[in-house]
Amino acid sequence: MPPVSVRVAAAQFAVGSDRTANLAAVLRAVAAAAGREADLVVLPEFCNHLSWYEDREHALREACVPGDAFLTEVAAAAARHRLYVKLHVTLATPAAPPVPGRTDGMRVTAASLLFAPDGTLAGRADKQTLMGSENDHLDPADSAGPVVTTELGPIGLYSCMEGVINEVCRSLSLRGARLLLNSLNSFALDEASLHIPVRAAENKVWVIAANKVGPLIPEARLAAVAGGLGIPPEALHGAGESQIVAPDGTVVAKAPRTGEALAVADIDPLGALDKHRPDGTDVFAARRPDLYGPIARSPHPVPAFVGRRAETVTAAVLRPSGTGRAAVEDAARLAAEAAARGARLLVLPELFLFPSGRVPAGGTGAEADALAAAALRTLADALSGTDALLACTVPEGPVHLGVLTGAGGPVLRVPQFHPSARHASWATRRPGPPGVHDAAWGRIALVTGDDSVQPETFRLAALAGADTVAVCFTGLEPWESALGLPERSAENRLNLVASGHGQGAVHALPADFGLWQNREGGFTGRISHPRTTTASGPVTLAEIHPAQALRRLVSRSTDLVDGRPWRLSGALVAPAGAADAVGVPTARPA
Repeated sequence: MPPVSVRVAAAQFAVGSDRTANLAAVLRAVAAAAGREADLVVLPEFCNHLSWYEDREHALREACVPGDAFLTEVAAAAARHRLYVKLHVTLATPAAPPVPGRTDGMRVTAASLLFAPDGTLAGRADKQTLMGSENDHLDPADSAGPVVTTELGPIGLYSCMEGVINEVCRSLSLRGARLLLNSLNSFALDEASLHIPVRAAENKVWVIAANKVGPLIPEARLAAVAGGLGIPPEALHGAGESQIVAPDGTVVAKAPRTGEALAVADIDPLGALDKHRPDGTDVFAARRPDLYGPIARSPHPVPAFVGRRAETVTAAVLRPSGTGRAAVEDAARLAAEAAARGARLLVLPELFLFPSGRVPAGGTGAEADALAAAALRTLADALSGTDALLACTVPEGPVHLGVLTGAGGPVLRVPQFHPSARHASWATRRPGPPGVHDAAWGRIALVTGDDSVQPETFRLAALAGADTVAVCFTGLEPWESALGLPERSAENRLNLVASGHGQGAVHALPADFGLWQNREGGFTGRISHPRTTTASGPVTLAEIHPAQALRRLVSRSTDLVDGRPWRLSGALVAPAGAADAVGVPTARPA
């Protein structure tokens, strides 16, 4: 059993091309963490050398090798200070079997290494999803990283791009990790504001993340590269803001944006054992791995969209008042108003007929079904003469049903397929999987109720070729709206139109997406964050951009959807309770 309180640290510093100086920075950070009595310290990504190479041979020359002076010094520092050290380096090892396309007989990986307080190597995880030019010089992981058993609790290791999508952190958490350690080499500000904290909240684990500061490319080239991109040179510096995040998504310690620093916090690893939402739903037990098969299969073409996805479409978040028939009348009025103002996708809150999205005890049955059927007819009538589509959810017998309807009636029916404690008294049937609908302007997926909490729901929508998702939800925790829905938009390249009782937002895909490109509006530091319009009042209109969903390359050779580590995602589709036994060693030697 781990101790009740563990002191952890995330160190940020600059790394250049001088191996001796880089090692000195690493040892300085370890000593600083020890001086704060930390039990564990996480260091940034690529501590041995800038992630910038002339060619494969250059990367191979600069890589660490097992037992070299760099790694030996770090191991000795861990033993000297009696703490865990999570180091990240490029690591060269003999290739067995040979790597396709490589002729040097070696594997060069981006390796996370966890040294124990006795100086031994407790675990190694190679990076599964490489970013941009890393694909030219480095080799991706050939096995999923371990969950390392320690006296601090089970630990999972990942780095940078692996946290910009959900699969790696999800897999580690399903296999029992309670502390996730993230090393970053990023100038993106949305790492700290979105991608780091959401991995803690969606998995209800602790995340300790260390980013770099200082230039991320050789200083001799900094001005030229920045000038070519039309951004200031400091925009190509590491974004700092190393942080420690609690299982509810709260950032409990954060380093500054610039400068060598240490973020330190006392945490309770046992707090990551509780996977329940406030209504009592166990979010891990509620998963549907039987429906997630496409996530762990190789990318394949989806049915082509007939026509052309629109560049811009107006969407509306509707929030009617009243209950029962009064709610129906107000919803119809708001729908007619929004459609008249040019909205083509309208979204109502989950179970808008009922206060707070909760069906009263005994509120299902023939009477509720009749009310729901009448509501759908009324809403369709409100859209008469338009091509607008409206998303809502209603009870239909023992099913919580999402419906996308037009003036001619329903065009898509999507039952909630994850169980939730809130609806356990009546929504006893959960068929699946969900489908999509092709409108004149784009392909729409519909997310019903608490399906919105599971990241796999939106991944399935992206794999089905959706460009836009209507979400009828009820957020029970702050992270679900502040982090969860924006991240589903970002990591899947989906426009989201979400409506809840007193909640809601439109998350639209930006045109200035990607790591290396000119930005007409100036560099904001955000790479994949959607443009969010928070709902206010009964009707909120905002533009979405369906055609932007076709752009999934966050950097050259790095596709946010098809680049997921599908070969190593067995834990995501393992039967409930079996994810920790999916052919993954508890540790692996360097």
